[in-house]
Amino acid sequence: MSDDNRDFIIIVGKLVLIAAVAATLLGITYVPTQEQLKENIAKAREQKLLEVMPQAATFDPVYGDTIINEDGDKEILYYLAKDGSGNLIGYAFYKRQPGSQDIIEVAGGVTSDFGQVTGMSVLSHAETPGLGSKIIEPAFRQQFNGVPLSQLKLSSSGGSIDSITGATISSQAVIDALNSKIESIKKAEGAR
Repeated sequence: MSDDNRDFIIIVGKLVLIAAVAATLLGITYVPTQEQLKENIAKAREQKLLEVMPQAATFDPVYGDTIINEDGDKEILYYLAKDGSGNLIGYAFYKRQPGSQDIIEVAGGVTSDFGQVTGMSVLSHAETPGLGSKIIEPAFRQQFNGVPLSQLKLSSSGGSIDSITGATISSQAVIDALNSKIESIKKAEGAR
């Protein structure tokens, strides 16, 4: 065996050893990291529910029939928002809706009589920076606080919500997400 071949084999052997050690270390840290990530996401989602319905003390999930993972967990359709005495004060929810660029995920809340939206918050989006991305700004979000359900439409359509200039599609997507989810909760609660 020539010196060049031996050097090549030594280099390849070292690379394989480094890759094996790196893969082992990644494998060891993957599970605890994934658990922490899931925990952080759950806390962030719970915080969004409190943002859209700050007067609620607890959020009791209402489950659907769809199993969402290999653990057998069922899909959460929405939450019953209750005050400190356990009285139902409204419904909180998450809804994914196509926006201008990609899927927008919003959290929303509505009073128990379906009279008013209690709030809206954006969990994730990929809307155009400087335009559609303004759906996360307080000036847009705060328009939803206490708006009557009958006024949950853009002001250009006779509602109370001013769209973001140059981002009507993103603005409408948020309204559509809230309206469609509230409508599905109404139907589900009417059947209960």
